[in-house]
Amino acid sequence: MEPDHKVRLALIEQMDKLITPRRRLLFEKVLANRTRHITIALENIYQPHNASAVLRSCDLTGVQDVHIIENTNEYNVNPDVAMGASKWLNLHKYNSIDYNTPLAYQYLRDQGYKIVATTPHHESIAIDELPITEKAALVFGTELTGLTEWAISNADMYVNIPMVGFTESYNISVSAAICLYSLTRRLRASEISWKLEEEQVSAIRLQWLRNSIKKSEHIEKELLKNIFSEKKPD
Repeated sequence: MEPDHKVRLALIEQMDKLITPRRRLLFEKVLANRTRHITIALENIYQPHNASAVLRSCDLTGVQDVHIIENTNEYNVNPDVAMGASKWLNLHKYNSIDYNTPLAYQYLRDQGYKIVATTPHHESIAIDELPITEKAALVFGTELTGLTEWAISNADMYVNIPMVGFTESYNISVSAAICLYSLTRRLRASEISWKLEEEQVSAIRLQWLRNSIKKSEHIEKELLKNIFSEKKPD
């Protein structure tokens, strides 16, 4: 069971002492630019190179969550491409049944997201024209066949990336990078409340500390004992 916000803050105060000042400042800088206003979902991606490059683009553009739909393909990460990005992101996997896309869509809608399919649909608009006032989840399909028919027909909106060359499409990692850069750049130039809430910041920062400190599980248990002993009345 994860600690509540107040306990997390107490843990962070103590665990911050175990990392360098430079890393503490870096955490603060990165968290100030993280967002959950935009997220992405990957349906049945199977090439480790592309999967890993998408994670790297999410980290670099400040998108905190990646929703991974595993229908027939397991999502594997190439560490040489991801460059450690998975340590700093929240990965949500959907793989409990044969076809998991409806489960992912329902979860995202429950979190307030509009489902935006990236596809050359007849109703699609250019990525730069996508409204950003509402939370949006961009859904990307497999490298060869794109999104499944159900994923397309049950989306709320459709976007494309305008192209002027001979080839038919960008690969998925490039598509994700272009879309995320476009949307996050517009978000940061807007007056939309796109930043993380205080409790989200503390939860993510604690996870980053766990990933950065050796034997963090043991250290955290000892700190929790001290925190709860201090709360007990005399």
